[in-house]
Amino acid sequence: MGEHEELTTARLRLRRPTHADVDLLHALHTDPRACAHNPSDLLRDRAEAQERFRRWDGHWRVHGFGYWVVCRDDRRLGFCGLKIMRLHERDVLNLFYRLDPAGWGDGVAGEAATAVVGWAGTHRPDLPVAARIRPANIASRRVAERAGLRHAAHLDVPGEDGLDWIFIADGPRR
Repeated sequence: MGEHEELTTARLRLRRPTHADVDLLHALHTDPRACAHNPSDLLRDRAEAQERFRRWDGHWRVHGFGYWVVCRDDRRLGFCGLKIMRLHERDVLNLFYRLDPAGWGDGVAGEAATAVVGWAGTHRPDLPVAARIRPANIASRRVAERAGLRHAAHLDVPGEDGLDWIFIADGPRR
């Protein structure tokens, strides 16, 4: 694997997704609990999951980074990573995390997001990290804050599923 294709933390290994991860992508994105705050992310079928994987893989091929699979021991728990997107006429690194609801509550999302934000600070310091979060999604806000992002109300925008609160890295990234 390339140098950007794998990250490790005390409990986790984050690796570049492969075609074998389409089943996980499909399972998470057809679970209404996992997409409760982002229903527009729900997929109808496996073909849509394969198309989403192709887009994710395309980002990796073009930029050398993207969404990682979050693994603990031998279990794949979900995804966490970055994609380049436009926000207020500027490129940013959009921080994304979606984990299996069965594993919520043990700090995995915060640990993965912190590793990803740290990677961005080292490898892409030219672009700010931003997370788009629904106001009611308290757990997602906590993950972003644990990773060093803070709400920047002046950047809030309408999103596909309602108002997006924008959280950005607030200084030097770890």
